[in-house]
Amino acid sequence: MATPDETSLVAAQALRQILQVEPTMEMFDDKPRAKRAGSLDELYEMIHTCTKCSLGHSRTKFVFGVGNPHAHIMFIGEAPGRDEDLSGIPFVGRAGQLLDKMLAAIDLKRDDVYIANVLKCRPPENRDPLPEESDSCLPHLAEQIRLIGPKYICSVGRIAAQILLDTKTPLGKMRGRFYDVCGAKMLVTFHPAALLRNPNFKKDAWEDLKLLRRTYDQSMGQKSRF
Repeated sequence: MATPDETSLVAAQALRQILQVEPTMEMFDDKPRAKRAGSLDELYEMIHTCTKCSLGHSRTKFVFGVGNPHAHIMFIGEAPGRDEDLSGIPFVGRAGQLLDKMLAAIDLKRDDVYIANVLKCRPPENRDPLPEESDSCLPHLAEQIRLIGPKYICSVGRIAAQILLDTKTPLGKMRGRFYDVCGAKMLVTFHPAALLRNPNFKKDAWEDLKLLRRTYDQSMGQKSRF
């Protein structure tokens, strides 16, 4: 099993390689693109009809992302659920409502951050993403990160963190430190859905959120109340 430092290095190198591929590579669909996206809107137009994996044929709506396109903090989950598949907006169900409360607890709202998932389409019955599905979607996410340029990323949930860090390390061992991912500092915490299933995790999640906000405030030269 890779150490946290080795895991961080692998993740940074893997995503950096995605971001540095030649623009004629078939990153988004079966047709080569002449250039990278110049904006999130352009990226959406490039990828929202993607059918590189089977989920592109079963989705109701493509769930791209929502929030501030120049956000300093980005939250990344695993995949859309039923409510997200129907609305096309990430984190709108019960877990999304809890995420809003988590943001509010550290003086943030949706308009302050950017929220996305690794997968842009819902896996059937909300099963875990298959490797080929996450591999197909990871370039889309990497491009989103490049365009937004966040200073910090908060990965919510074990699966999203394991995909981004290319590891099988349990969530509990990934928490409490920052990883370098695409030029941002990434912190790992619990998915809101896990907190709904097990409220005992809320105390640890609160410590994660305070660490995120405190570190961000310090990086901006601001006094933090957290």
